[in-house]
Amino acid sequence: MAAAGPGPRPCPSRPPPPRRYVLCEVVSEDPRCRQCIEDRAVGLAVREAIARAHGDYGLACCCVSFTVKYLNAYTGTVLLRCRKDFYRLLCSALPLVRQLESRNQRYPCYFNTLHVGGTIRTCQKFLIQYNRRQLLMLLQNCTNEEERRSIRQSVLSCSLTEEQSQSGDEEDDDDTETD
Repeated sequence: MAAAGPGPRPCPSRPPPPRRYVLCEVVSEDPRCRQCIEDRAVGLAVREAIARAHGDYGLACCCVSFTVKYLNAYTGTVLLRCRKDFYRLLCSALPLVRQLESRNQRYPCYFNTLHVGGTIRTCQKFLIQYNRRQLLMLLQNCTNEEERRSIRQSVLSCSLTEEQSQSGDEEDDDDTETD
């Protein structure tokens, strides 16, 4: 009888590959566009743009870890995730997105890249500052005191709370912002 060995050795746990998060906003003249966009439609449009810009090789490289992590149809904010090695391919293809298709309707639009970060948290922080700047620009264009009061309240409410920063829902893969 052969002696039983210690069994198979467990594979060493490898850290996940470094990722980049690309924060974008969907800009469209048609107000129905934002209401009807879905993460599936955004993902498909971005993949098609990557294929047009970089061919099958670029599509294969980008789509290994590509996903739409967050989509807010009300504000048009989109957070895309891809591998760090290929985020430039993704960013260079985003201007080629000219429309989104949802429910058999095509809506002309384009993506405005706001920020590229190493973590979801850095993208959140940037988005808060960006929204605060946008609200301050709106404040300058107010015509009456009621509008001013409403925008001031919105500016004051732009913050991440300590409770949100300690939640475990976030995927912080690496804290660096450099290449």
